[in-house]
Amino acid sequence: MLYKLNKQLEKIMPLITPASVVLGVLLAGHLKEYSYIIPWVFAFMTFSGSLNSNLRLLKEILHHPKPLFLIVFMLHILMPLFAWSTGHLVFGNDSYTIRGLVLAMAIPTGISSFIWVSIYKGNIPLTLSIILLDTFLSPFIVPLTLSVFFHTTVKMEIWPMMAGLFWMVLLPSLAGMILNQVSKGKVTAIMSSRLAPFSKLGMAVVVMLNGAVVAPYLREVNLKLILIGITVFCVAFMGYLFSFILANMMKYDRDTTVAVTFNGGMRNISIGAVLAITYFPPAVAVPVVISMLFQQVLASLFGVFIKRYFSNGAVEEGHAA
Repeated sequence: MLYKLNKQLEKIMPLITPASVVLGVLLAGHLKEYSYIIPWVFAFMTFSGSLNSNLRLLKEILHHPKPLFLIVFMLHILMPLFAWSTGHLVFGNDSYTIRGLVLAMAIPTGISSFIWVSIYKGNIPLTLSIILLDTFLSPFIVPLTLSVFFHTTVKMEIWPMMAGLFWMVLLPSLAGMILNQVSKGKVTAIMSSRLAPFSKLGMAVVVMLNGAVVAPYLREVNLKLILIGITVFCVAFMGYLFSFILANMMKYDRDTTVAVTFNGGMRNISIGAVLAITYFPPAVAVPVVISMLFQQVLASLFGVFIKRYFSNGAVEEGHAA
């Protein structure tokens, strides 16, 4: 029954994600107080997604780090530059909106990319390595990026980020990998299939609660807000697309392509929102917060695209260099 449920949920993920966003925004008054459960749901989903990997695969990733460097290039050079150029093209001299767009693209990769990579059977050890490396580097890279583009100085609190990363990603993922290694895949094969549908439902819960958090920013809808929304959607879309194209150009295998696409497209919007609200005028936070509405929807759409792309034999799989 759980296997059938998982297959059904997998088919309708592109519908579940936007529906969860809408429900979160509409029911914000009732749901916002439950946002404290997000780290716990994340930890469960991370553990479930790690059950199909082991420490040996993680070691192999560290010996072949080229995909890691590609993701860092995507996240902190190519996409901030693209966001800066798009912002000037669309909004002219509106410096606050342009800063918000660049900040939305300069922040570290999203932790939820781990869940999408596990759903679409991508390279889990590579994803874990990317999240750990990028989150560790972000307190240094993000201020540097903003300084280069806007001559602005910001400071990021590294220890709260590391603590959240440890409990939501590192500890549960290592537990899943170790369990796989100790049982030689026997126990985890059973657990993974049974936990998979609950991971997808957990993703719906997380998206819904995030929708409730951003709802206050959507109370006054006007033409400028709509234009910002369209621009943020297009920039975020290109983040996924650029990552997918670069992975194919490098002739990575399917698992690595999935990991590169999701990690290159997703961002840790929570960190971005905190930075925007703490160090910039409210107008800077708007593009950052709005991106929270779109990135999970785009992840589900690109997940379907990737699945069809490889199932149709559209590309001959290469090897992760």
